[in-house]
Amino acid sequence: MTVDFATLLAILAMAAATVLTRVSGLLLLRHVPLGGNARKAIESIPPAVLMAVVAPTAFATGIAETIACAVTAFAALRLPMLVSVALGVASVAILRAVGT
Repeated sequence: MTVDFATLLAILAMAAATVLTRVSGLLLLRHVPLGGNARKAIESIPPAVLMAVVAPTAFATGIAETIACAVTAFAALRLPMLVSVALGVASVAILRAVGT
């Protein structure tokens, strides 16, 4: 397997941008008092972003991907984001393997 330098550089740049935005958000919010409604609004952003990413897949692909998107959506209501995404990935892999 060969690694294209431009692709590796793009991946590293995206990783750096992601880390920078997450760390800066944490540092900025450390100095802002959040009430009950503001805290609920902030906590609802990750599931909303996840659904915005997976919803087009649910409608544009096969049944295995649609079921996996539903699994991810229901998991995101109660579980941490990483667990929700892992369940979605595992479910699509399993469903593809069984031929759904």
